[in-house]
Amino acid sequence: MSEATQQAAEFLENIFDQTGLQLRVKVKQSVSGEILDLEGHDAEVLQAQTGELLESLQHLVNQVFGRSLAVGERLVCDVHGFRATREAELQAMANLAASRVRQTGVAFTFEPMSANERRIIHLTLADSPDLSTESIGEGAERKLRISPKSAARHS
Repeated sequence: MSEATQQAAEFLENIFDQTGLQLRVKVKQSVSGEILDLEGHDAEVLQAQTGELLESLQHLVNQVFGRSLAVGERLVCDVHGFRATREAELQAMANLAASRVRQTGVAFTFEPMSANERRIIHLTLADSPDLSTESIGEGAERKLRISPKSAARHS
């Protein structure tokens, strides 16, 4: 386990102890690196609102410990496989919206979502020769739009 990962795990454990949340951190290995897996009685709190609190904790540990990581490396927080499940949901949503755009020729815009969620949809549709994706809006209201490529050239 890297020193930054160990420090981040201890940092999160301290936050949980101070706030009274019944959560513990286990470091797990994945294909993409180390994951701070959060588990315990209050785990479902982290999954509410499409994982907003989980995203916030991940952002916080990356702000605090990110400088000590290798370039391009990030700390990932997860709870009960939530990230993999959410990624699969987003990929399914992307493919469904893409089918709709192909059938109707009309662009589709998702509700506001996090940068990570928009990234998953961008990557899911990146190889579509007939569609383009773009993020639109500002801040927390940023959305993702899928458009037919022919229409995208004229916008």
